[in-house]
Amino acid sequence: MKNYLNFENEVKELENELDTLKDPYNKEGISEVNTQEILNFEEKINDKLEKLYSNLNPWQVTQVARHEDRPKAKYFIENLFEDFISLSGDRLYGEDNSVIVGFAKFKKKSVLVIGQEKGENLEERLERNFGMMRPEGYRKSIRLIELANKFNIPIITFIDTPGAYPGVGAEERGQAEAIARSIESCMKLKVPNISIIIGEGGSGGAIALASASKVIMLENAIYSVISPEGCATILWRDPKKTLEAATAMKLTSKELFDLNIVDEIIKEPLGGAHRDREKTLENIRKSIDENLNKFENFSREEIVSQRKNKFLQIGRDKGFTHKPEMDSGLSIKNKNFYDWIKNIFYNKIYISGVIIFLLLIIGLIYFL
Repeated sequence: MKNYLNFENEVKELENELDTLKDPYNKEGISEVNTQEILNFEEKINDKLEKLYSNLNPWQVTQVARHEDRPKAKYFIENLFEDFISLSGDRLYGEDNSVIVGFAKFKKKSVLVIGQEKGENLEERLERNFGMMRPEGYRKSIRLIELANKFNIPIITFIDTPGAYPGVGAEERGQAEAIARSIESCMKLKVPNISIIIGEGGSGGAIALASASKVIMLENAIYSVISPEGCATILWRDPKKTLEAATAMKLTSKELFDLNIVDEIIKEPLGGAHRDREKTLENIRKSIDENLNKFENFSREEIVSQRKNKFLQIGRDKGFTHKPEMDSGLSIKNKNFYDWIKNIFYNKIYISGVIIFLLLIIGLIYFL
């Protein structure tokens, strides 16, 4: 049974009619299927989907990103990689089922794969804690990230979480420290790490694993510091103002790409990733392959510098600051000869002004 979002009612009606047309049985018995009418209906559905999905507002994009039929991390891991070996435990507390981590092969090359998994049905979602990682999940990821770094193995991460688990037990076991250490470990990596936001990228729960050499988003995914409902509750004391919140937060892939927060947008099939999983799979496979190839000739030091410079540059061009002239790198920019002369000139004017002011004061005191 297909699941439809509230703005897809017209599509639902058309597809129900299409199913009736395709069914050779009716109340009068067996009837001939009208192929031409079916083709016309399919074209009408595609036109309707194209019109809808080309004009989605940020809150509708959020709903698509959360769609229960949307392919999850487990699906991508099973279909993109070979010889996947799942590894468990953080060696401190226990196993966290909300994240799948293991080594695999991608086009005959070894990679470490990390996937935040929400689950496909209610039973799985409860087991996976709806994709909300606990401290032991981050520590498990850190343990294996450091192992991959030691053996020069690239890392591919699938982000899909509403946020880190906010429970008392998680806080008692050091949730904030685990997230901070995860960010630090990702930033220090000397191997390329590619993070793909496939659904929700929520708060520190997402950025803990999305501090990557390349941050990529599926077209209808979202990436934000808080959920639209949470933002609306804090700012307007009204959780129903989700559209206003989602619009203000700039959480869609296009907005984040324009702000240089994400590096690439992976196109989704018409109507969302859940409508054509194979096409989505192929688009992601192509993106991973291209991005891994970009880092093949990078030294380990260059990989670290590229990642740090990438994050330091965020907000310096547009969106957050009015000083685009600031250096985007880690090093201090060397001043040229003209800059030195200019500084001396300005300093001389400043010093001369102070001397003149002091002379005026002395003169007034002397004459009075």
